[in-house]
Amino acid sequence: MHVSAALLAHGRPVVLGFEMFPARLNPVLAEWVAGQLDEETFLERAEWGEVWNFPPELYLPIFRFCRDTGTEMIGLNCRRGLVSEVGKLGWDEITEEAREGLTPSRDASPDYRRYLFEVTGGARPDRQAQSPEDPAFDRFVRAQQTWDRAFACRIASRAAQDDAPLVIGIIGRGHLEFRGGTPWQLEDLGIPDAMVFLPWDEGTPHHPGQADASCVMPRLPAG
Repeated sequence: MHVSAALLAHGRPVVLGFEMFPARLNPVLAEWVAGQLDEETFLERAEWGEVWNFPPELYLPIFRFCRDTGTEMIGLNCRRGLVSEVGKLGWDEITEEAREGLTPSRDASPDYRRYLFEVTGGARPDRQAQSPEDPAFDRFVRAQQTWDRAFACRIASRAAQDDAPLVIGIIGRGHLEFRGGTPWQLEDLGIPDAMVFLPWDEGTPHHPGQADASCVMPRLPAG
């Protein structure tokens, strides 16, 4: 929220995009920003319990910031069924009507496949895929990239509109770290200079190339 406020202060139009909302809920987000919904109604209309279901208190400061400053909010996500269908069948088997206006993903880099393989547990005796290159891992990669591409398509589409806003995507770090997910797809869509900014808990490992910048999260009070 503080980073978004600081960027807004520079004077360029700012739009906040959220993984937590599918794009079809943009009218609800607009009603919230316009001050037409209370918090309980907003979360209900935005299908929070079905679509995301993490504690809303983690995100409400950002949502309130958008409402209080009139900052546009957009949904970056697609329907979960599309992710499952692409994972199972491949993009070419999805009808045009079911694609939600998305374009096919840029092929995953070897580094991104390796990253996804390791963050999902690596090689284990109980796992069918035994390496990042194993074809048995393709289904998961296709599904993950459907999300990556959806977020990138929504960001690129809004950034290309006449007011040329700075679009800030609030997205899970697995889609951002080491630039293999959404930034890789944004580059394919003609936005090579997207920056990754991640929260960092003091004392946890930080690796070169993980992000362009990090902010240290405040310590929680004892107890």
